[in-house]
Amino acid sequence: MDLIADILLVAGSFGAALYCHVLSTRLRRFAALESGMGGAIAVLSAQVDDMTLALEKARGAANASAEGLDALTARGEAVARRLELLVASLHDLPEPTILPTGPSAPVDPPAEERRLRLVRRRPARPHLEVAE
Repeated sequence: MDLIADILLVAGSFGAALYCHVLSTRLRRFAALESGMGGAIAVLSAQVDDMTLALEKARGAANASAEGLDALTARGEAVARRLELLVASLHDLPEPTILPTGPSAPVDPPAEERRLRLVRRRPARPHLEVAE
């Protein structure tokens, strides 16, 4: 009976040794940086770092363009308010009078409706030079 137990113990230890040898060769191939999964993990880690930097740059650019868009939107809203005010003020103007046209229309308005025009002319300045 001791002999059978010793044989089973030797067989079990031989099987464990074989299992450990297979695992060590697989682990060596897995951890190799030049080939196998170790190399793939190193490459993926470098790519993750590059993508993180690219993401930070894209996030900064998006924030900058969002701030610019906010400024342009505020400017557009201010211009829209001014235009609305101008359009509203146009409703307060009196209706234009339409003068008759054609052969029976008077050529000169009556004297009481005439306005004097004042024309101002600037004197010539010969001492100034024109820049081109």
